[in-house]
Order: sequence, then structure tokens, then C-alpha cells
Amino acid sequence: MASAPRTESATQRIVLLVAILASFVAFLDGTIINVALPAITREFGGGLPVQQWVVDAYLLTLGAFILLAGSLSDAFGRVRILAIGLVGFGVTSLLCAIAPSAEFLIVVRALQGGTAALLVPSSLAIIISTFSGQAQAKAIGTWTAWTGTAMIVGPLVGGLLVDTVSWRLVFGINVLPIAATLWLLMKLEKQPERSRRPRVDVVGAVLGAIGLGGPVFALIEQGRFGWQSPVVWLPLVLGIAAFAAFLWWERRTTDPMMPLSLFRSRNFSAGNIATVFIYGALGFGFFVIAIYLQQVAGWPATLAGVATLPPTLVMLVLSSRIGALAGKIGPRMFMTIGPIVGGVGFLLMLTVSADIDYWFQLLPGLVLFGVGLSITVAPLTSAILGAIDESQAGIGSAINNAVARVAGLVAVACAGLILGSVLDLGGFHRAMGATAIALILGGIVSFIGIRNPVVREGAPAPT
Repeated sequence: MASAPRTESATQRIVLLVAILASFVAFLDGTIINVALPAITREFGGGLPVQQWVVDAYLLTLGAFILLAGSLSDAFGRVRILAIGLVGFGVTSLLCAIAPSAEFLIVVRALQGGTAALLVPSSLAIIISTFSGQAQAKAIGTWTAWTGTAMIVGPLVGGLLVDTVSWRLVFGINVLPIAATLWLLMKLEKQPERSRRPRVDVVGAVLGAIGLGGPVFALIEQGRFGWQSPVVWLPLVLGIAAFAAFLWWERRTTDPMMPLSLFRSRNFSAGNIATVFIYGALGFGFFVIAIYLQQVAGWPATLAGVATLPPTLVMLVLSSRIGALAGKIGPRMFMTIGPIVGGVGFLLMLTVSADIDYWFQLLPGLVLFGVGLSITVAPLTSAILGAIDESQAGIGSAINNAVARVAGLVAVACAGLILGSVLDLGGFHRAMGATAIALILGGIVSFIGIRNPVVREGAPAPT
């Protein structure tokens, strides 16, 4: 007997689950590694430089190629690119898990970042093409709740695996969610072929990768070599020149990888500027907290991960509800209030003393930050992607994710300018203050730049 046809809601549930799983593993791998770094260098040696490159190799290729991934997603189909990214990510994860040396691990981490770049734009784009109206806003909120928490859950999961088994399982564990996601992808109906397939912007991809990678490399390595070293200033100059050439090329090519016309939309432009402040603060703030709790307060990796869990729990409870509410009211109020609330949360952490009291000095700020982040992220994503045509959802998502990843990477790379040569209580307080300022600036940018979508009188309400 023939099986019953799948209902639209069933397909939507599968799409949402696929998008969540695919993005979660990509985000998780960027943060789970932090608590495993000491164990890696105990086995391979190399000290701080090896630790830096195990992290940075992944983030550099992820940030550099995520725009190309968005272009590929729009050109060849979201599901197809997502499947390729999942297979590549699974293979490189296994290679990381069996790495025989630090050099091998660093090279494979760079490849892993490149495959991770294929996951996020495609996964969010299939949500945009499957849901509409308030259902789309709620779906984005749910996606945000689960994928956004990966940046905070990572240290907890990594700490548990390192303390109980081995740092290698930090990579090997990726295979399980990847296999589940590929199985779910097979259940989706084949997407119709596009009537016109845009060319892949190879020149733009190369210029964009150099333009992002060069300056980020310089910011990371300036602390080790100094600005006067050609190892630093040469990639910086080449990167800036390549980025200028990238903008020139994108303006003149027929099928640009990053259509500059997208930035004519007020919400798209303002939303990406707000993203710089919000995600730069998120990446920097939790980077400092995780290191301070372990290296200064002397906490084990697992306990440090547990300590940063409250924002995750808050996001799981609130994000989908906030996303649905923003779909009715509009994103501006949420994007203004949310970052400011999160900033106040980090200001509360200025009360941390030498003898840290987690329950009274750290926990209240973490919870308040979680509330602020929950208020912010889903409306931010909806505002940015809702400002562009659905056919460009892949590249729109890629641009926003590239901005978020590079903002966090640059913020962490500049940590020495705020913390000094050694992280101490004074450096921790400066970091919390700087994080709070960045978040509040993100709220101010949103208030000035974001506008709620105008519903024409007599037009049907979104469904």
C-alpha cells in the first residue's frame, strides 16, 4: 500500500531539525575546542602558538569562505551544498580525531573550517525558503535558540570529554549528529531545478578570502611578531588591497558573490553593523570568562563549562517565543533593548573579586546576559533576512554569518590590547566593561538604523 503523502507541517519540522543539526555542529566546533587546548599541547607540545593555530586555522577558513558558500548555495541548491558540507565536515572531524601531530591537526582544522562554511548559509536558507510570515520568524527563533547556544555549550561539552575520555573525542563526536542530519536530508523531497543558475564568482571568492584572511592573520600574529615584522604587515597590506579589489569586482561582475545592492536595504546594512558589536562582544566576553575561571580562579574545565551554562538555558526557553513575538511587533524594539540588557549583565560582572563568588558575582550577570541575547538574536536574523529577496537568502545568511564570525575572531585576536600580557582581575574587569560597551553600542545602532516592516493598509496579515 502506498504511503500517505507527507504534510507540509511534517516537511517543515524535518527542515527545521536539519537546519538546527547542521548549524549546531559547525558552531559547536568553533568553541568546544577551547577547553581541549591544554590537553592537545601536553601530547603534541608547541605551547601557545600551537593552541592559537588549532583555533585560528578553523576560524580563518570559516570566515574567509562563508561568502563563497552562500553563493554556491544559491547557485546549486541549498540541500545539495548542505549534504556536501556535512560529508566534508564529518571526514575532516575524523581526521582531526586521529591526528598524529600538531602540524597535521592544524592543516585538517583549516579544511574543517572550509567545510563548516558550507553548512550555516545553506541551513538557514532552507528555513527561509520553507517557512513564511510569523511561522518563519518563529522557526528562525527556534533555530537561533539551538544553534546560538553552541557557542556557550561548547566549553561544557568539551570539558566533560577532556576530563573523562580524551581530547580526540571532541572531534569524533561530530560524526553522530552529522549521520543523523544526512539521514533526515534523504527524507526531503527533491528541490526543483532553478530556471537560471548564476555563475559562481571565483574571482570574488579568491579576493574575498585574501581580504578577510590577511587582516585577521595580522591581528592574531601581531602579538607574537610585532607590527614591524613583514610576517604581520605584509598580509595586512595585501588583505586590505584584496578587499578593496573585492568591492570593486563585486560592483562590476554580472553574478557577484556578495551583491552590494543588498546593502541598499536599511535593515540589512544596519543589522550587519549591529552584528559586529553584538557578536564581537559575545565571542570576546565568553573567551575571557572561560580562560579566567580556569587559569586565574583555578577551576577545572568541566566546572568552568557548567558555570557558563545559564545563558544557554535562558535562550532555550525564550528564543522561539521572542522570535514569534518579533514577527508580530517588528524587530526594532527587541534589537534595541536586548543588547542593552545583555550589556548590563556584563556590567554586573564588574563585581567579581579575587575570591570569586559565583552565585552573587557571576551568575546574575550571566542570566541577565542570557535574557538580553534571547531578546536580540532571533529578531536580528529576521530583520536582516527579511530585508532581502528569498532567492538571495543563502548569500544574505552567508554575509551575516561572515560578519558575525569575523567580528568574534577579530575581538578575540585583539584581546591582548585590553587584557595586557597577563590575564588578572584588572584585565578581567576591563574585558567585562569593554564587552558591555560593545553590546550597548549594538543596541544604539539598532535603534537608529532598524525599521519595522511596514504593512500596507488592507494587506493580509502574515501567516
